[in-house]
Amino acid sequence: MDYDTVRTFVAAVDAGQFQEAAAELSITQQAVSKRIAALERNLGVRLFTRTPRGAELTIDGQAFLPHARELLRVAERAVASVRTGRRPLRVDVIASRVAPAGLMRGFHRTHPEIELDVVMLFDVETAVAAIRSGTIDASFRAVAMPGRPLPEDIESVRVLDEPLQLLTGPAHALATARSVTIAQLAGHRIWMPGIVAGTEWAAYYDDLVAEFGLTIEATGPNFGSDALLDTVADTPALATFMSEQTRLVWPAGHGLRRIPVTDPTPVYPHSLLWHRDNPHPALAALRDHLAATTTAHGAAGTWAPAWVLPR
Repeated sequence: MDYDTVRTFVAAVDAGQFQEAAAELSITQQAVSKRIAALERNLGVRLFTRTPRGAELTIDGQAFLPHARELLRVAERAVASVRTGRRPLRVDVIASRVAPAGLMRGFHRTHPEIELDVVMLFDVETAVAAIRSGTIDASFRAVAMPGRPLPEDIESVRVLDEPLQLLTGPAHALATARSVTIAQLAGHRIWMPGIVAGTEWAAYYDDLVAEFGLTIEATGPNFGSDALLDTVADTPALATFMSEQTRLVWPAGHGLRRIPVTDPTPVYPHSLLWHRDNPHPALAALRDHLAATTTAHGAAGTWAPAWVLPR
């Protein structure tokens, strides 16, 4: 059903005369008549009768009117949902417990007036495709993976270098250490079943293993963080890496230890990605917020893969 014919019908009802409806719509009276006639042909009924007082609704016109008004309201809401500045800012944070989700919570506290849609996409290719299609406005990612440069229309800025920590159970050989050097971890089994081949975090840990001679095992099904914590707590020979800002809660009886890693400290690089032509005003507010509230990257004594974009 043509939107303009429905809008013209409602305008004619409200005005009571085709001439006044034409003036309101900035078209000719003949155009109003043609649109109403086209709508009547489409519906197969007469909507108006002509009287000395103007145009009056038929019984069919009266029945159609409330539905026509609802059609216009739905159309207006559809347009508003994608109109720049009137729809929520859509941002991918990868997962709910990781640092990007915390960054977005901080942004929301600072800018409660900005409406947000927070989504969680799995891999960088999906995130970049969603940015380019306009499905989302921004995504937090480690960029760029070896052999997979960002498209030229995607902008990025590095916003956070997040230190890795070693997570152990109470009986692990390193459980009592205040900190451990990266060299001390050689020979220890580090279990990370959440690593998925082809992802940016898999590329990160591949480089970490190659650089420092570590043993990272990604075997077994990934039953989630709760199962991972249970296993590490009960298995003295296993430890895992956990990002510093990952939000986790475990039973007091687990006795888990989070131990800083030094000399150097491996950091996971978080960058914000967006399309260079995205005009959403809240996107600029998010970039300004991150620039003002996050720490500098590339600090002395830290390590990140060589493929990570420096800016």
